[in-house]
Amino acid sequence: MKLKNPFECLSIRGQKHAFVILLILTLTVMLGLQVINSPLKNEMAPYGIISFEFVGHLYQAKNIVESWGQKGQVYAGLSLGLDYLFLVFYAGSIGLGCVLAGRSLSRRRELFSSVGINLAWGQICAALLDGVENYALIRVLIGSEQEVWPALARWCAIPKFLIVMSGLAYIIIGIIAVMVISAREREEPAA
Repeated sequence: MKLKNPFECLSIRGQKHAFVILLILTLTVMLGLQVINSPLKNEMAPYGIISFEFVGHLYQAKNIVESWGQKGQVYAGLSLGLDYLFLVFYAGSIGLGCVLAGRSLSRRRELFSSVGINLAWGQICAALLDGVENYALIRVLIGSEQEVWPALARWCAIPKFLIVMSGLAYIIIGIIAVMVISAREREEPAA
């Protein structure tokens, strides 16, 4: 039995429209997160909130939180809160991008389409991991003394980023493949 894409409830046209809307929302919220994250970059957290996501140990996580000061902690809370909205948008846009890229080549490469559908489902898993990661980081931010929270955040962040990067790579490969195939078809003389 062939796995159906997670956006099957939308028509093909609806999937394309949803992709455009979600992509715009993803980029808009991503820009907002970059602005919020900027004050969080320092010697303890050179990548801002991303450093916090990957730290993995309570002692280091608490050092990062302390290095931000009260104002930075407010920014970190805003970033983590806004990320709950962002995870819906990026999972939807990347997932739909994978489905659309797979569909554009499905006539020639059934395996490519199947990989796209699996990666689309993977984006939903990435979003769930991101939600758990955010919860764990919020627990640290509000002062939890439990070592499990930064470790959990790290072990959610690693697969999340791998899944998201795989989806983005797949979309880029799909775009390049469509461009190459289209160029070849234009160059071939009509029979």
